[in-house]
Amino acid sequence: MIKVINVLLLLFLFSSCNSSESPPEKTPYVTINDMNVIEGDNDNKILDFTISLRESSSEDVVLKYYTEDASAFQNLDYKKKESQITISAGKTSVSIPLEIISDIIREGDEVFWIKFEAIGIIDMNQTEAQILIKNNDANLPYTNEDYITPISYEGWKLVWGDEFEGSEINKNWWTHEIGNGNNGWGNNELQYYTDAIENSKVENGNLIIEARDDSWNGHEFTSARMVTKDKNSFGYSRIDIRAKLPFGQGIWPAIWMLGDNIDQVSWPACGEIDIMEMIGNHPSTSHATVHFGNDSSSHKYSGDSYIISNEIFNDRFHVFSVIKEANIMWFFVDDILIYEFSSNDTQGMSYPFNQDFFLILNVAIGGNWPGNPDGTTQFPQQMIVDYIRVFEKN
Repeated sequence: MIKVINVLLLLFLFSSCNSSESPPEKTPYVTINDMNVIEGDNDNKILDFTISLRESSSEDVVLKYYTEDASAFQNLDYKKKESQITISAGKTSVSIPLEIISDIIREGDEVFWIKFEAIGIIDMNQTEAQILIKNNDANLPYTNEDYITPISYEGWKLVWGDEFEGSEINKNWWTHEIGNGNNGWGNNELQYYTDAIENSKVENGNLIIEARDDSWNGHEFTSARMVTKDKNSFGYSRIDIRAKLPFGQGIWPAIWMLGDNIDQVSWPACGEIDIMEMIGNHPSTSHATVHFGNDSSSHKYSGDSYIISNEIFNDRFHVFSVIKEANIMWFFVDDILIYEFSSNDTQGMSYPFNQDFFLILNVAIGGNWPGNPDGTTQFPQQMIVDYIRVFEKN
């Protein structure tokens, strides 16, 4: 009996000792979430970006952070920030004031990133958050002047461009693709592409690609298709192309890109980026589209359109742009965001857009999408390109 009592006493003492010990400190868990903000019209707006702890900590929790451009740009759409933030011991949240630059120009919605790095042992639900600046302005970014973009952007450098200031097309940069391709370039197109001066030339600081109804080599129409393949290719970059577009039933201008590996993997596995396409019987609508897929049987595409009011794309010059970064792209008309596509949008297919791509400029005639010209179509029709500028981040 005495032995049993002694054992019970020892167990009680052991249990009492254990119960008096503090449980181990939990690793701080930081929660970071995406946020939206209305841009505003006049005074700059402060967005209080909040980061939170699941539970308070007995010690300070410290993180480094910095902002990074996406389709919004520092010192144009928001003020750059780079510092560190502390959630003091016993507290559960802290805010970072982010300054949003306001204006009255319609730009479309834009985004930038705020990225974090833990100092010490910290768990985080994510290491970066997207800030969406929702545009609420009505004023167009131009009046009666044609739209133009700057020669430089802060944080970016101009790495290639063609201002078409010479007297002829630069053959070190461009190659003409000749003929009607395979099955009308795969689209039952009617034109025969030439390198004749009647179909493409540099004049008055512009490249002119002209679609004509003069027969050539058994085809009723001629035009031009120019590529930078094997001469100039571009990776993560911003590309601006300022152009005035042709119009009319059956007219199909395009400013687009294909992956450098097209000869190895073919289309659409190489990826296709349509910065601008327009069918001439809808001359107020510009399309931005991407094409992808493992092979032609699994071909997928995705995109969106932009419609201008009370005019057509032949009335004035507009700037068509794409920003391509790792796993994401943004498409613009006159700096208005019209479409965003990321590696999360490939419908189960691989994402081919992180490689280098080359440029293509052409005006097609007829084909599967626009249909053929009819009695309303006026010839010749011209796509006039003022400049192409390619920027990369510093």
